[in-house]
Amino acid sequence: MSLPRHALPESEVLGNVPPVRAVAPADVAARLRTAPRLAVLDDDPTGTQTVKDVPVLTTWTVDDLRWALRQDSPAFFVLTNTRSLAPEDAAARNREVARALHQASEAEDVPYVIASRGDSTLRGHFPLETDVLAQELEANGAAPDGVVLVPAYIEAGRLTVGSTHWMRTPDGLLPVGESEFAKDATFGYAASSLPEWVEEKTAGRVPAADVLRITLTDLRTGGPDRVARLLAGLRDGATAVVDAVCDDDLRVLALAAAEAETRGTRLLYRVGPSFVRARAGQSAHPPLTAPELAGLRAEGDHGLIVVGSHVSLTTRQLNRLREDVTDLTEFELDVARLLDPAARDAHIQETATAAAAAMGTSDTVVRTTRAVVTAADPDESLAISRSVSAALVETVRLITAARRPAFVVAKGGITSSDTATHGLRIRRAWARGTLLPGIVSLWQPTDGPATGVPYIVFAGNVGDEDALSDALTLLRSAA
Repeated sequence: MSLPRHALPESEVLGNVPPVRAVAPADVAARLRTAPRLAVLDDDPTGTQTVKDVPVLTTWTVDDLRWALRQDSPAFFVLTNTRSLAPEDAAARNREVARALHQASEAEDVPYVIASRGDSTLRGHFPLETDVLAQELEANGAAPDGVVLVPAYIEAGRLTVGSTHWMRTPDGLLPVGESEFAKDATFGYAASSLPEWVEEKTAGRVPAADVLRITLTDLRTGGPDRVARLLAGLRDGATAVVDAVCDDDLRVLALAAAEAETRGTRLLYRVGPSFVRARAGQSAHPPLTAPELAGLRAEGDHGLIVVGSHVSLTTRQLNRLREDVTDLTEFELDVARLLDPAARDAHIQETATAAAAAMGTSDTVVRTTRAVVTAADPDESLAISRSVSAALVETVRLITAARRPAFVVAKGGITSSDTATHGLRIRRAWARGTLLPGIVSLWQPTDGPATGVPYIVFAGNVGDEDALSDALTLLRSAA
């Protein structure tokens, strides 16, 4: 298991790696023009924050999936929100999506490959989700030869070097197993070495020694040919873990995977956000500009900022927002009252009524209390999170029914998923780009009551302390 270590200077971690092997996004796009469509099953909605002009579904009927397959895009997202579900429910949802996707693919005659998008800090239902998807693919005669694990998220500083996953901090690169995210009440872990993490998460079913390690040397010195040969050697659903420090590393992997798939290797992916951009042949796009946002902003009085994430970074961002923006109105949903059946409904109604009125004169924040409420059992902790999120979403639904917002910002993975699907009833949307470099995605809903209202998906664990304030400043500049 990984030994405890302090954060290391980035120069020390990256000091001896080979030079970057440059790959143009256009070369990847050209190579993948006839490749199968990448269907990204996103376990919360924040995976869209690295791409631009990509379809997003929050439902997975055959008709919705056929719509996504008909769009002129190399990839699309299906928001499963399984990170908020108990294991058995997450498994059932993956099966539903996989079966509907297979029917839609046959109806449209468009082939596909699946990427199960998980957290760049390694939280989520692994290996459950890839196990279930592999079973469904096998039932369709397409059992995967390998599962390719690529958790890197370049802009957020989640890098993989020497098969160890790191996160960038003010003090240097920290092995992710020593971060606050590794202590997650539901998805906690100890290992920072990805092969050891796979062994830990599979309870020894996949020993670390059996995991294929694709290193920066393979990617940068051997290039696509070397990596394609390694991937082509995978058999019987074996696991591979891939280093990545920059987009070029991921584009080498995308070319290699395309070559291996052309030769008949079937791959299933478990990835962080950055691989999707590489596999779609896109470059890192600059954030949306004020004129672009002006064309997207809805007619409405003011915006609504919904904060459910309780990680310490979100709390610091919220504190900075209060310092920088003095003309906000803020309302708190008290978690203790939300968990009290006798007080819950009245508390939600009172908060929603007051917040809707406040939006007539100012941008308005609705947040949960910052103290984390957990239980001894991981499933009970997840159930508490779901209950609180459901209350927050009900509040949003009541607010937006009473007053149309100019925009909605949702802070936190579960929060942003539930707000999209239940609070705003979005089924289909386009991810149009980001508010900040490589983070904070803006969706443009194409149906339902939120049509035309920019929806900003803001993960709880990304950005610096100014990020929430910066995002709001940019949205206001479009007014």
